[in-house]
Amino acid sequence: MWLFLISELILFGGLFLLYLTSLIRYRQDFHEAAKEMNLFFGGINTAILITSSLFVALAVAATKRGEKRRSLWLLAGTIFFGCVFLFNKYLEWSEKIHHGLFPNSPELASLPGGKIFFFDLYYVMTGLHGLHVLVGIGLFSVVLCMICRDSVNSDRPVILENCGLYWHMVDIIWIYLFPVFYLIT
Repeated sequence: MWLFLISELILFGGLFLLYLTSLIRYRQDFHEAAKEMNLFFGGINTAILITSSLFVALAVAATKRGEKRRSLWLLAGTIFFGCVFLFNKYLEWSEKIHHGLFPNSPELASLPGGKIFFFDLYYVMTGLHGLHVLVGIGLFSVVLCMICRDSVNSDRPVILENCGLYWHMVDIIWIYLFPVFYLIT
């Protein structure tokens, strides 16, 4: 599991390095493009993911204590927060698309190269992150069923722990994406 998580961090690390080198090259364009970002959506999604990570940690602890019902509720909460995160990201992307700020749109193509690259990176990085959130929701749905069938319990919590590690990695990536796109530039 740790090797998989490291490979995921390397993938996102490469994208963050690309962002950093592009920020240096297109500083003013990135600054102007970042004004289009919705700080409210970004802030709410940060709070949602941090809360979902808390729920995962509490679910792992509840499972280890043999509190099946509590663990199920906490995992259901994690799945719910993941869905809310994706819905908010959908709303935010919809807002950008409505303003013509999406790859290959005529409006975006008319902007300077640095602004185009900012939004290209935004869609690639947040889209890839959203895909990871979707995978996490799927994994937790399977684990939820496994807990119901007692395949995951206080004696066998490893699958839940590994899914929790994956979810925390997804959360950490967002904690870096949020300031990079919404605050720093």
